[in-house]
Amino acid sequence: MPGTVLLLAASPVGRGRLVDAASVLPVLAAVPPSVLSGTDTANVVELADPLEPQAVLTRLRAAAAAPGPLTVYVTGQLQLDRRQRLPHLALARTTASTVRYTALPWQWFREELRLRPAGATTLILDLHADPDTWQSLSAPRPSGPSPLDCGRDNAVYGRIAPPPSRRTVAAPAYMKAVATILRSGRRPPDEELHQRALARIAPEGGDTGLVLTQRGPLPGDPHAAVTAAVRAGRHADADALAARLEQAAGLAHGPVSEEAMHWTEVRADLAMLAGDAARSCRAWLAVATARLAAGQPADAPAVEAAVDRAHHQWGRIGDPAGARELGPLLAELRGRVPGRREGALDHVRQQLHRLQTQA
Repeated sequence: MPGTVLLLAASPVGRGRLVDAASVLPVLAAVPPSVLSGTDTANVVELADPLEPQAVLTRLRAAAAAPGPLTVYVTGQLQLDRRQRLPHLALARTTASTVRYTALPWQWFREELRLRPAGATTLILDLHADPDTWQSLSAPRPSGPSPLDCGRDNAVYGRIAPPPSRRTVAAPAYMKAVATILRSGRRPPDEELHQRALARIAPEGGDTGLVLTQRGPLPGDPHAAVTAAVRAGRHADADALAARLEQAAGLAHGPVSEEAMHWTEVRADLAMLAGDAARSCRAWLAVATARLAAGQPADAPAVEAAVDRAHHQWGRIGDPAGARELGPLLAELRGRVPGRREGALDHVRQQLHRLQTQA
């Protein structure tokens, strides 16, 4: 099966630039697509210093929907938004005061890759952090997920480098090392590629910074079992397994714990894959309501994502009666969680009015 490769290099234009991210693209472009992906054939999508986060999201979503293995190469710089202090990938127009609106929330990588088969996605990252983000990411933390959560079913290799000295624009040394190794015409296993790239930049005085190493899911991972059932068309079996895991997580950690909510979200996704838009919409509404009731803010990424998905699924409900039933609940939530796209609440109200006049 053909692979898919997404090459993303992004950094701000002007004084806020920490790394010349796009300088690595000619080196990567010289690598045959089959070597970039590790498959016999591959489709390559390249994004150089993109301007709009929504445009990047569209390309990321399309790459995530493609069958076969997916490899995402990301070079750029990280900044925190001032409101939530969550990491974003800075884009061409990003400034310190506009991160929330002009940069790509890192959460979007995890959200868009969540439906891919377990073990079918690899991210290779060479990122530089500004001083504020570096302090946040390098602070001591208990054992847990990587500083950048890309999803538990995906392999992640790379590094987060500290900010360069003042008035200096860094080079993406790690990604250039990766590209140089791949130009030999052979793609070694991911772990070997990662270690060889780190070894190449060490003698050059490059600071490896925070090393990212997350291997793919282990055999017996319940996510892999759920994914296998879906790919075999056994949607009821997949939902039943996810329901048992949701119940077990609720008993072990509490019904509104992240562990339990994760499986509730999985079940919402499974309903979508089974073509049951009403059930999926209802599940996402429940997720958003539970997160808000637990004290999460309306602009928390997980809350916004849940309402956005409920909104999307509501628009796909073919039964007008079912859409009319869920419309007021969605409108109430949209009033509290407007999301990042203007006019979302007005869209719900207009569609609900149309449905009610047709009744």
